[in-house]
Amino acid sequence: MTTAFLQCIEDGCHRKHTLDRKDYRCDACGGMLEIGYDAPRVAPQALRQTWQSRKSSSAIEDQSGVWRFRELLPFVPEGANVVTLGEGHTPLLDVPRAGEWAGGVRLAIKHQGNNPTGSFKDLGMTACITEAAILGSRVTVCASTGNTSASMSAYAVRAGMKAVVTVPAGKISAAKLAQALEFGAVVIEIGETFDDSFRLLRALTAELNLYLVNSLNPFRLEGQKTIVCEILEQRDWRVPEFIVVPGGNLGNVSAIGKGLRELKELGLIEKLPRLVVTQAEGANPFYRMVANNSAELIPVAEPRTEASAIRIGNPVNWKKAIRAIRATDGMVESVSDDEIFAAKAALAHDGVGCEPASATTIAGIRKLVASGKIPRGADIVAVLTGHQLKDPEISLRRRSEADLARQRLRVEPDVNKLRAALERVLASD
Repeated sequence: MTTAFLQCIEDGCHRKHTLDRKDYRCDACGGMLEIGYDAPRVAPQALRQTWQSRKSSSAIEDQSGVWRFRELLPFVPEGANVVTLGEGHTPLLDVPRAGEWAGGVRLAIKHQGNNPTGSFKDLGMTACITEAAILGSRVTVCASTGNTSASMSAYAVRAGMKAVVTVPAGKISAAKLAQALEFGAVVIEIGETFDDSFRLLRALTAELNLYLVNSLNPFRLEGQKTIVCEILEQRDWRVPEFIVVPGGNLGNVSAIGKGLRELKELGLIEKLPRLVVTQAEGANPFYRMVANNSAELIPVAEPRTEASAIRIGNPVNWKKAIRAIRATDGMVESVSDDEIFAAKAALAHDGVGCEPASATTIAGIRKLVASGKIPRGADIVAVLTGHQLKDPEISLRRRSEADLARQRLRVEPDVNKLRAALERVLASD
C-alpha cells in the first residue's frame, strides 16, 4: 500500500500535510510543499519491464508518456480516472550540426513541442488537472506567459471545468492566446509582467475557491518529472553527462531534479547527470543568485527578453531549483537574445524548430563549452520546451531583410517569369 502526502521542503521542518488542500504552503513555516510517498520497494528490472510492456497497450493512460510511469505518481486513488490527452512520448533526436555549432558536443534534443498543446506544460497539466478532478474543483486558474494558459485550457475543458487565465497586457503571443481562446478559456489581461498577474491571482485563489495550476502546484511537477524516465528509457537507461533546460519559473529543473532523485533511490540509475539551467540575460535572477553565491533570490523587477516563455523576474520555484542544481553539481548560465536566436538558427540546420525560450539551452551549451565548463565531446541532452509555432511573430521579425528577400519571392502568374525565378533559385548557393 502506497501513502502519498504533501511535505514541506524546508530544512528543519519537513512537516507532512494531506493532499486535499489548495494552498501549497506549509502551515508551520510557510515553506513550499512537494509530494512524498511511502511506497513498497519494487525491483528496478520489474519496473522497466512494466513500463515497456504498456507501450503495446491500447488503454489511454498507457498511451500517455506520463501515466505509463504511474508507479512514480501513486497519488491517484484506485478507481479514479486520469485526465489525459496522450501527452508525452516525445522524440529524442540527435542534432549533430547543432552539437558542432555548440562547440563539438554529442547533442540530442528532447522535443516537448510535440505534446498535444505544443509544450512541456502538458506533462504537468495532466497530473494537476487529474488532482483537481479528484478534489471536485469546478474552476481552474493560472497566470501565464502563454504556454501554461494553452495547456490548462485544453485539459480543463477535457475535464469539464471552466478555465480562467491572467496574462500580462499585450505581452502574450497571438498563437498562444488563440489556443486558450479556442479551448473556451476566459482570458484576463492585467499588469505589465507575468509576475504582476501571478501575484494578484494568487492573492484571490483561496478566497474564491479557485484551483491554481501554476508550477507552485506540486502536482504539476509530479507530471513533469516523468520526462527523465522517458529520456533514460530512450537511451536504454544510459545516463547522459548533462541535461540542459531553460529557466523561467524554474518548475522544469525542479521536477527533473526530483525525478532523478527518485529514480536513483529506486535503483533505476546509479549516478546523476549534471543539470544545467539557462536563462535569458534580461530575465536571469536565478543565474545572478548562483553566480553571486547568494542565499536568497533577488527578483528582476522588469524582466526583458524576446523569449517570452521565460520572461519571468520572480520565479516561484527557486528553492526547489537550487536544491536540484546542488544535488547534481549543476550549473546555471545566462545568454543574450542574439545568442538565443543564433542557437535557434543552428537547430534549424538539423531540421528542428522550437520557440525562442527553448533555444537558450543550445546557446548556453555553446557558452559553457567556450568557457571550458563543459568539455568538448560531452554527452548532452537538451530539453526543448515549446513548438516552433508558439512565437511566430518574433521569429519573423528576427529574419533579416536580406533573408526575407532571398526566401520570399513574388512573381506574376506567368510561366516564363516563374521559370526565371526558379532558375535564379537553382543557380544560387
